Amino acid sequence: MTDEADAGGLHPGPIAGRPAFQQALREAFAHAAAAGARELWCCDVDYAQWPLGERAVVEALQAWAYGHRRLVMLASRFDEVPRQHARWVAWRRTWSHAVVCRALPELKPDDIPCLWWGGDVQLRLFDTQRYRGAVETQASDLLQSREMLGELWLRSIDAFPATTLGL
Repeated sequence: MTDEADAGGLHPGPIAGRPAFQQALREAFAHAAAAGARELWCCDVDYAQWPLGERAVVEALQAWAYGHRRLVMLASRFDEVPRQHARWVAWRRTWSHAVVCRALPELKPDDIPCLWWGGDVQLRLFDTQRYRGAVETQASDLLQSREMLGELWLRSIDAFPATTLGL
């Protein structure tokens, strides 16, 4: 891929501020659907500031979700997700075979990166307090992040089941 990601207006460059971060995430999900990314990885402390429950994001995920695709969500905790992202939770029930949610109980929240990775593009926050980061398409950055996500996967445990059984 070139240095330009051309689907959904997603272009490499800096992110400054929460509105820009959220817009970049919307564009990243749209890009993944348009590009047919086989694997998506999301990592955050709790996804409280992500636009997961927005109609546009869920529609992009619906367009993205086909056989042999996988969405991996890593987090410190998932308690904010059902409270703030009901539309995503409902979508996830349908696609639970393609969505894996895992917790990182050994890590402190400050040690968990804020990262969206989609194969040929990633969105990464360097400063989560001020929402400063970048959209990146360089192969070396993508490889380094994917390796880091793999290491986090090894330290994670199953969390946030798609359905709960009860009496």
